[in-house]
Amino acid sequence: MPEQQQPYEPERAVAGTGMGGTMDLGASEAVTLEKTPGGPDGHEGTGSRDKPRSLWSDAWHDLRRNPVFIISALVILFLFVISIWPSLITSGSPLTCDLAKAQEGSQSGHPFGFNGQGCDVYTRTVYGARTSVAVGVLATLGVAVLGSVLGGLAGFFGGAWDAVLSRITDVFFAIPVVLGGLVLLSVITSNTVWPVIGFIVLLGWPQISRIARGSVITAKQNDYVQAARALGASHSRLLLRHIAPNAVAPVIVVATIALGTYISLEATLSFLGVGLKPPSVSWGIDISAAAPYVRNAPHALLWPSGALAVTVLAFIMLGDAVRDALDPKLR
Repeated sequence: MPEQQQPYEPERAVAGTGMGGTMDLGASEAVTLEKTPGGPDGHEGTGSRDKPRSLWSDAWHDLRRNPVFIISALVILFLFVISIWPSLITSGSPLTCDLAKAQEGSQSGHPFGFNGQGCDVYTRTVYGARTSVAVGVLATLGVAVLGSVLGGLAGFFGGAWDAVLSRITDVFFAIPVVLGGLVLLSVITSNTVWPVIGFIVLLGWPQISRIARGSVITAKQNDYVQAARALGASHSRLLLRHIAPNAVAPVIVVATIALGTYISLEATLSFLGVGLKPPSVSWGIDISAAAPYVRNAPHALLWPSGALAVTVLAFIMLGDAVRDALDPKLR
């Protein structure tokens, strides 16, 4: 006997269960199912789901809650400020010296004492930050740009270009950094930071090049790159619009960590006498000048050495924090 049809009731509605059956709903419930999710004001909207965050916004979200990043960033910000405006925290000149006060300790207005030439250690330590930060930042920019361009092109095109660049980087990796600095910078008489920056760029780009090459090779195998290539995108568009934004994160991490290393390398070369030379103001020069008097005036060695150590540590900590934020495997 055929099933008797239920009379239609406007107050009721029938909805599918998704399992082949149906269920009765009240009118208010049926209306709720048919409405598009909207905002809290009750109007229809595009949906209540949040827009997915990108890699960079997600990394910034993590960095803001990382105490290591906050502390290192504040230290680096302070270094940048005193590098640009050292007169904010000192009124003296780093080249003003009084031999009558040589090797004297802390005094009123001279909290760090005097070095072997009677120069104020505090003032020279403050002004030394300018040289170290300038060398570190400019050398890192040069290394990152040159290494990224060469490594990115090698990873994208491959073939003979990749083979030649790989052999060239092998040659540069075989050169000892300190020994290369002693040989190359000893024949340069310029008293500016540019020879030191050029030397660091010359021997530092192969590391960034290797990182950029591997990152580009990984990125160009993704489906969105293959789809863009199939649609006829040019090489420049593929590199600049699709590959570079997704391959630059490892380069930024390595460059940030390397910045602290470049600052210590400049101090090492200046300590050995082939980097910056007097009357330039540098932590490496002050450490070299204070080393013979370490028993009589240890403060002249302690303060520039401490400033150098804190600066290098801050950049390394910043690089570690950025690496943790940008590495999806650590989430």
